[in-house]
Amino acid sequence: MPRARLRGRGGNTMTISEKVAYLKGLADGLGLDTANSKEARLLTAIIDILEEVGMSIEDLEETTEALGEELDAVSDDLAEVEEYLLDEDDEDDEDDEDDEDEEDVFEVDCPNCEESLVIDQAVLEAGEITCPNCESRFSLDLSGGHCDCDECGHDEE
Repeated sequence: MPRARLRGRGGNTMTISEKVAYLKGLADGLGLDTANSKEARLLTAIIDILEEVGMSIEDLEETTEALGEELDAVSDDLAEVEEYLLDEDDEDDEDDEDDEDEEDVFEVDCPNCEESLVIDQAVLEAGEITCPNCESRFSLDLSGGHCDCDECGHDEE
């Protein structure tokens, strides 16, 4: 069976507090004799309790609405942080991919301890390296045993 809904002025659905106030007005209009009637005292007590429950519910609704707004703000902030971090990760990934395509590494052996070392283009161009194993410093010979000068007497092949 459908329930009847109390409507306020303008046809709007009434809040719980407004409904309780309406019931309180009806009870006052009935002229209940709370001094002599147990039923009147009971009805008045029920209406008073309903009034307290209505106020508590309104407080909970206000708190829930405020928490919802705060949660939305935190969610928006989190979305901004995620977007920032994901964009940064994407840029790092692109940089890593570029580095993989462009970065050449070379393997050389230390003449002192014969440790195999992996160096990059910048170290190769510097021409000198310090071995992390034995800490000896040595030059890198890029000529492959052949020099380009006319003075040393090496035969060019």
